[in-house]
Amino acid sequence: MSKKNIDKVSIFALGGVGEIGKNMYVVQYANDIVVIDSGLKFPEEDMLGIDIVIPDISYLTENRDKVRGILITHGHEDHIGGLPYVLKHLNVPVYGTKLTLGLIEGKLKEANLLGETKRILINSESEVQLGTIKATFFKTNHSIPDSVGVCLETPEGLVVHTGDFKFDQTPVNEQYADLHKMAEIGRRGVLALLSDSTNAERPGYTGSERTVGIALEDVFRKAKQRVVVATFASNVHRIQQVIDAAEATRRKMTVIGRSMVNVVNVASELGYLRIPDGMLIEPEEVNKLAADRVVILSTGSQGEPMSALTRMARANHRKVDILPGDTVVIAATPIPGNERYVGRTVDELFRIGANVIYGPGSVSGVHVSGHGSQEELKLMLNLMKPKYFIPIHGEYRMLRQHALLAESVGMDREDIFIVDIGDTVEIQGGVARRGPRVSCGNVLIDGLGVGDVGNIVLRDRKLLSQDGILVVVVTLSKQDGAIMSGPDIISRGFVYVRESEGLLEEANRIVSNTLNRLMVENVNEWASLKTHVKDALGRFLYEQTRRRPMILPIIMEV
Repeated sequence: MSKKNIDKVSIFALGGVGEIGKNMYVVQYANDIVVIDSGLKFPEEDMLGIDIVIPDISYLTENRDKVRGILITHGHEDHIGGLPYVLKHLNVPVYGTKLTLGLIEGKLKEANLLGETKRILINSESEVQLGTIKATFFKTNHSIPDSVGVCLETPEGLVVHTGDFKFDQTPVNEQYADLHKMAEIGRRGVLALLSDSTNAERPGYTGSERTVGIALEDVFRKAKQRVVVATFASNVHRIQQVIDAAEATRRKMTVIGRSMVNVVNVASELGYLRIPDGMLIEPEEVNKLAADRVVILSTGSQGEPMSALTRMARANHRKVDILPGDTVVIAATPIPGNERYVGRTVDELFRIGANVIYGPGSVSGVHVSGHGSQEELKLMLNLMKPKYFIPIHGEYRMLRQHALLAESVGMDREDIFIVDIGDTVEIQGGVARRGPRVSCGNVLIDGLGVGDVGNIVLRDRKLLSQDGILVVVVTLSKQDGAIMSGPDIISRGFVYVRESEGLLEEANRIVSNTLNRLMVENVNEWASLKTHVKDALGRFLYEQTRRRPMILPIIMEV
């Protein structure tokens, strides 16, 4: 049997399917692994104290000598945010377009990885040889410039990853999607297509970003006082529209929020933002100008508790306040799960007396999505005409809906693979089947700790947050095991001690009785003593209060 017949293409996701965020996709042929994107996602409500979540890359670290590089489709956090953590364990070249690498370099500098990471600049005309796999690229439209799709030429055939895309016929930066190249790739024959499913539930077409510019200018003209615009820091097209509307209405602009300042600096240095001379002012200068001559560009479109907009809404921002009569534009849609935070911020802004323009129902048209709706997803499928289709980048219902769209344009159901993270699709001799699962999951980042908070720590945090903790301190005699001092019971978050003296005295008595009984029975192993104390005390407290606090016995010998 020839070598060609033994090897196969294996395709799987380590993040980004069945969820929004932490995108990371892997294509492997024989001893060559190519990784596409390396993102993060923000924690879910039950991930107490967690800052961010990244993919589990243990499969890649176990096969590190096979990983040829990480290709980055564009500069959004859910595609580049995991890089500083991943590159610490996997020092491989990173390929990206000019703006994408500019944003990545800022992250690597913070993580002290800039010197040791090989960064390779690509554009839509580049060809990159990664072992037996050749990568080429094609321009797409998205809400950040320099977005590309990836075409991997493997010995089995072409594997195409669309990146995040929409088809904007009038893009703000004149960077048109490369429809001819996509059609040419489709004509050559696509073995497998991985395509963005974010808006698979939304009928029709996604509006052009240019319409937002018209709506913003209208808002700026009507506003009698200052205008505050909150949007994603990485939405460079939107930032340009804010600058253009400010220029048209002769307003000065200040930028607040660390990530927003960073993106504006990087994008303007690299020529992706055109800012007129003299337009930018420092936040401290805002109050010195007439209210109808100022625009404040801010982070916080997702209601994040520490963001600039939220701090302004609560009147605890150091430099800028929102005043009654100011206009606040939230030019973004809440990420699923953030609706409550956004709602809270909007409430606080209304309470101040601001005029708030927000939400998909807002007639003002101050936001359009960066992702294609159903008709655009069908267009991509028709351009590529893939043999096999793997919907990616979305929660399960979105992947399912995208699969139905593929069927509606003529694909057979058995040629469509809806996958979960870790599920592999193997293609050998042109035939696709499901392969074995690879190790996958979430790595939780809390402060400087990467992956040191797991399910057990989270379970403990949940328990502590729900029913509190009781610490029982007892000192025993080394000679005969008798209780020398204690038991002392310390309660935090369980009951208010001054109002529960009777309950805690009874708890004391139960601990003493349990320990005395164990001494009589000659049980003197510490683990056994602790277990008996926890069981007896836990039963009693549940009967009395219907709560299950964490019980921590501390036994000392003197």
